Amino acid sequence: MMFWYGDGMNGWGWFAMSAGMVLFWGLLITVAVMLLRTLDRAVERPSGFRPATPAEQILGERLARGEIDDEEYRRRLAALRNAKP
Repeated sequence: MMFWYGDGMNGWGWFAMSAGMVLFWGLLITVAVMLLRTLDRAVERPSGFRPATPAEQILGERLARGEIDDEEYRRRLAALRNAKP
């Protein structure tokens, strides 16, 4: 039989060992989730990805609501992207 701390493991020893295992597994799972999220984002985003400006978002919403047609959407989007700030 194996004994720790001389006379055996007392309550604090069991607590420390249990808390250590919970922290170890929590850290391991957190690192795995963060790694998977990072890899997933890199796959989803095209290489030329550029976030939409608020004006482009409004234009996309107008297209989705049917206020403008596809041709007008493309024309206005091109004008927005070619405009100098």
